[in-house]
Amino acid sequence: MGGSKMEGGTSSSAAATAAAAPNRRDPYEVLNVSRDSSDQEIKSAYRKLALKYHPDKNASNPEASELFKEVAYSYNILSDPEKRRQYDNAGFEAIDADGTDMEIDLSNLGTVNTMFAALFSKLGVPIKTTISANVLEDALSGTVTVRPLPLGSSVSGKVEKQSAHFFGVTVTEEQAQAGIIVRVTSAAQSKFKLLYFEQDNGGGYNLALQEDSEKTGKVTSAGMYFLHFQVYRMDSSVNALAMAKDPDAAFFKRLEGLQPCEVSELKAGTHIFSVYGDNFFKTASYTIEALCAATYEGTTHKLKDIEQQILRKRTELRQFETEYRKALAQFQEVTNRYSQEKQNVDELLKQRDNIQSSFMVDRSVVFGSKVSNGGNSRVPGEDSSPGEDGKDKSTKKRWFNLNLKGSTDKKST
Repeated sequence: MGGSKMEGGTSSSAAATAAAAPNRRDPYEVLNVSRDSSDQEIKSAYRKLALKYHPDKNASNPEASELFKEVAYSYNILSDPEKRRQYDNAGFEAIDADGTDMEIDLSNLGTVNTMFAALFSKLGVPIKTTISANVLEDALSGTVTVRPLPLGSSVSGKVEKQSAHFFGVTVTEEQAQAGIIVRVTSAAQSKFKLLYFEQDNGGGYNLALQEDSEKTGKVTSAGMYFLHFQVYRMDSSVNALAMAKDPDAAFFKRLEGLQPCEVSELKAGTHIFSVYGDNFFKTASYTIEALCAATYEGTTHKLKDIEQQILRKRTELRQFETEYRKALAQFQEVTNRYSQEKQNVDELLKQRDNIQSSFMVDRSVVFGSKVSNGGNSRVPGEDSSPGEDGKDKSTKKRWFNLNLKGSTDKKST
């Protein structure tokens, strides 16, 4: 939501540029601005240098390509208040530790690299793309075709990759006070950018804001909200590297992607918006609509309230992350001790079993005593000599010793 600062000329990975240039120049020197320059002065200087050295205009000049990367890297630092503060305090070391976002220029990638970028994007890896220098230059020169987009209406179309369709939204004083919303959706889930341009003194248009499409449900969408209060957009590429390395960071850093829109209100007049095709290979299907917030007063209040709730939650999560990681470290310490203590107990019980086993009689001694006695243990007076069949006769009853009842009775009679 909202819209990000103009980053249209940025190309390649800033981190790669940093690695490739150990003797980096001061970003202020690269952009030819002073340390107390305003954001607008830095932005203006960057635009001129980005167009001057853009690879689209210097295909046969490798030196221009390197200068373009240097300009892009410098702007990446100075356009971000936090990175600028870190650089001013500690130089490049603070920036390198914090990491930088990856941005690629599709018009200068080539087929093979574009396929790889498309694959990573399909897998969910956030890849920031830039706007073609040709589009920016045509807008700056004022040679683009601008179609009217009345408030309360919508227009559908298809835009070629790395191309743009421009629209003019005319706003009255009353409508500007109520607030303006411009939204773009794509049922085909196309990738695109919603752009906002400011009028240039030379009659052209300067890129001021850009919003990359995000998948929301079954569509991709992007929106800019000029409602006289701060509205935020979600930049999924922020902290993407840290989140990939640490699963917990995927939760705790999620709201860190909230980026404020630099423009929160529009003045009366005609404002230029554009839909830029950001697909890797095919055209982007879209529907753009412009609305006045006067008929959405209840929804506007809800949006303002939810923005404030999300910001409070972000602050809470920062505190909770500190508590969580401290508790997690203690848990790891306790579980490690648990495993070690369990192993110690098992070992002690095993040793005890072995010691107890040593108290058993030596079986070789028992066996020897049986052999010396002939294996016999006779009871005195018992005839235990074996018979012919090997059985003990002493335990065998003889039939003629039986007390036959019949014979006894006869004798008594």
